[in-house]
Amino acid sequence: MFNKIIKFSTEKEYLKEESLFPEACKLNIPEWYKKLEHSADNKTIKGCMPFLDTLTNGYLLKIPTDIFLSHNILKDNERGTIMSSGMSDSNGPLYVNINHENNPQIHPVDQVSKKCPFVNKNKSLPFHKILNPWLIKTPPGYSCLFLPPMNNTDDRFSIIPGIVDTDTFDMYINFPIIVNGDKYPVLKTLLKKGTPYVQVIPFKRDSWKLKIGEVDLKKMNKKRYFYNLDLVHNYKNKFWNKKSWK
Repeated sequence: MFNKIIKFSTEKEYLKEESLFPEACKLNIPEWYKKLEHSADNKTIKGCMPFLDTLTNGYLLKIPTDIFLSHNILKDNERGTIMSSGMSDSNGPLYVNINHENNPQIHPVDQVSKKCPFVNKNKSLPFHKILNPWLIKTPPGYSCLFLPPMNNTDDRFSIIPGIVDTDTFDMYINFPIIVNGDKYPVLKTLLKKGTPYVQVIPFKRDSWKLKIGEVDLKKMNKKRYFYNLDLVHNYKNKFWNKKSWK
């Protein structure tokens, strides 16, 4: 039974692009993971339910149009980043022409400290944004964590994670990106339309208080004994709770 709804809304014209609709993360599990086997004789990450949860929890947003990305490229004797869209008037609505050269959304470097690790990774260049055409709405009391797809990221770039109170915020949420300058000091590439780039995890806002305590070693050692009786699926069979995302 599904008692919570997260709603993604967009303009009428964009609803024609069903392949670009947000979808449950469980529909985008990487092939290398699917091919793994897990057994008592061959223990792999396939048996790690916390890892599986990172791949299957929440929803994915997809890049809404082809983006031609040129990063840390010399132009007129200055280094810079150019993000331009491959979409034209005849291919779809203009508002998904993300970061068009004549109308980019950019965060300058001076908005963060030079000691911020993002700055060096992005080669001290401004942070460009990918404009998201989806309005996202959650029930009262629920926010969304936005982050790069966990354990399934694109090695060329990633969004800067953030949390938005999507029950009250009723505007488009756009995503600044960091180019992986550690691996690609200079990058000219095509970010294809439909590439998953944001993982959306709704959560209930609660008030928390930190408490420090001492472990009861006798109880812990007893737990360890019973935990180790199942060599293949101990966590899955004893502790894991199945999550549902549709």
